[in-house]
Amino acid sequence: MKEGSIMKLFSSESVTPGHPDKIADLISDSILDAYLLKDPNTRAAIETCLKDNVIFIFGEVSTHVEVDIEAIVKETIKKIGYDKKELGFWYDDIIINYQISQQSPDIALGVDETDNKEQGAGDQGLMFGYANNDTKEFMPLPIYLAHLLSKRLVEVRRKNIIKGLRPDGKVQVTVAYDNKVAQYVSAVVVSTQHDEELSLDFIRQEIKKHVIKAIIPHGLLNENTKYYINPTGRFVIGGPVGDAGLTGRKIIVDTYGGYARHGGGAFSGKDASKVDRSASYMARYIAKQIVAANIAKECEVQIAYAIGVAQPVSVYVDTFGTSKVDEILIMNTILATFDLRPKAITEFLQLKKPIFTQSTNFGHFGKPNLTWEKLDHVKIFADLVV
Repeated sequence: MKEGSIMKLFSSESVTPGHPDKIADLISDSILDAYLLKDPNTRAAIETCLKDNVIFIFGEVSTHVEVDIEAIVKETIKKIGYDKKELGFWYDDIIINYQISQQSPDIALGVDETDNKEQGAGDQGLMFGYANNDTKEFMPLPIYLAHLLSKRLVEVRRKNIIKGLRPDGKVQVTVAYDNKVAQYVSAVVVSTQHDEELSLDFIRQEIKKHVIKAIIPHGLLNENTKYYINPTGRFVIGGPVGDAGLTGRKIIVDTYGGYARHGGGAFSGKDASKVDRSASYMARYIAKQIVAANIAKECEVQIAYAIGVAQPVSVYVDTFGTSKVDEILIMNTILATFDLRPKAITEFLQLKKPIFTQSTNFGHFGKPNLTWEKLDHVKIFADLVV
């Protein structure tokens, strides 16, 4: 850090699977995966809303198979950790209402593939993908650390490393940057649901020891780091009892923590014909290849579609002045290499498989096991540097 330089602070948030919105996301994706397991050509847009012990599931599904929605919902809630009556919300005492119909025939006209027409995009919209060199996963550091802390919060509860924690939780990390280079963690916020008898001092001591300091590298914590652990002083009532949950309400948690743009469409509950999901995954894939090729320190890719039209109406690349080669050359390489029609993206990223519950929690990006995180087209961009 240069002497006299001014730090810029950036914050990102993550939430645990027990957060009401993430319960809704996982229910939607679990139902989607169940359909895809039996019928890979399923078209779905499944929404979930929950409050207290009442769950509403609604949307459109076009398929020739049936799944046991009630069993899926109960098993999903149980796996998250709402498995005891004293939590207020638990899997064996819920009321499920669902209203699911076939996809609108007007939409199907634009999406269905026929002898005379290729498959079009399931909706209009614009999607963004992003990568930078903050981390080995090519994710911005604030959201990367927030997800790690959120995962650790789940781990210490499930393994009983910290006794008395409950499933709902939120994490926020603030990173101090100097000229876009991360210097240290300025603040960490952790709010975790807990049993009533736990003292605030106990929670703060244990979370700092077993969650924060177990995850954030020592070099990123210093005397300027501020810790806010259960800052309200009490978090006993949580989950859908404390707040309503709704599919798609954590899109910034799902993407880049606000560090990069998001097109607006949510992911969970949607099959790959919905470009909100598939094109966002493809844009991330391309941006990651470019940064991994070391021709840019960061890269954002936008792809936009018109409903019923296969080819995107626009493709845009921004390397924020960090590229070693002309962005037009990068753009031409993308267009020459990748087929960005929805059907082609689905095949390329293998998105007809029941893989979406793997993406629901702790972000949809930065996980090496997901197809859109593979680094198998790096060389074509690395070769652009003469």
